[in-house]
Amino acid sequence: MASQPLRATGQGTRLRAGPPPGEAPLTVVLVHGRGGTAAGMLDLAAAIGHHYSYVAPEAPGYTWYPLSFLAPIEKNEPYLSAALRTLQDVVTDLERDGVGADRVAILGFSQGACLSLEFAARHARRYAGVFGLSGGLIGPPGTPRDYRGSFERTPVFLGCSDVDPHIPLERVHESAEVCRRLGAEVDERIYAGMGHTIGLDELDAVRAILRAHPGA
Repeated sequence: MASQPLRATGQGTRLRAGPPPGEAPLTVVLVHGRGGTAAGMLDLAAAIGHHYSYVAPEAPGYTWYPLSFLAPIEKNEPYLSAALRTLQDVVTDLERDGVGADRVAILGFSQGACLSLEFAARHARRYAGVFGLSGGLIGPPGTPRDYRGSFERTPVFLGCSDVDPHIPLERVHESAEVCRRLGAEVDERIYAGMGHTIGLDELDAVRAILRAHPGA
C-alpha cells in the first residue's frame, strides 16, 4: 500500500494511505514513537486492513517531546502541547471532511502511544477505537487525572510487555483505570517477556475491534 504526502503542517508532515477518508468506513490515525517515522507507521496499514483510510503525522525531528513521558509535564513543554495540537488538527481536518470522531481510530506505539492516550483522555468522546501499544498516560507519578468528557463506551486497547524497559507496568494499569472511569470499554493485555515491540496478538486485537465497528 503506497503512501503519499497529505500536506505539510507547522508540526511536521502527514502521510496517508488507503482510500480517501470520506470514502472509507473508518480512518486510522497512526502515531509513531521516538525516532520513528510516519512512513514506518504506515507499514502497519497492510496488517490492519487495506479498506481503511490511514493518516500518519510525523513529528519534527521524529520526536514528539524531548524527555521521558514520566517527566514533569512542564519539562516537556512547549513540545508536548504542540504534539497534542497536531493530533487535534488531524481530527479537526477529518471532521471537516465529514469524518466524525466516531469513525476515527487513534493508534500509537511507544511515545506515540503515550501521546495518543493523553490526547484521547483530554478530548474524551466516542471514537472508533483508541489503541495504546507500549504506552501510558503522560506525567510523573501522582499526576492528577482530572480529565473531563466521556468516551461513551469507546473500545480502548492497551497492550504492553511486563518487562518493557520504558513503560512501568503500574502506569499501564493506571491508564486502563482512568479510561474506564471516563466510560471506555478497556481491553488491557500484559505480555510476558515481550519487550518493547508490537506483537501479533495486539494486531489481532486491533483488527477485531475495527471489524466490530458498526460502520466497518
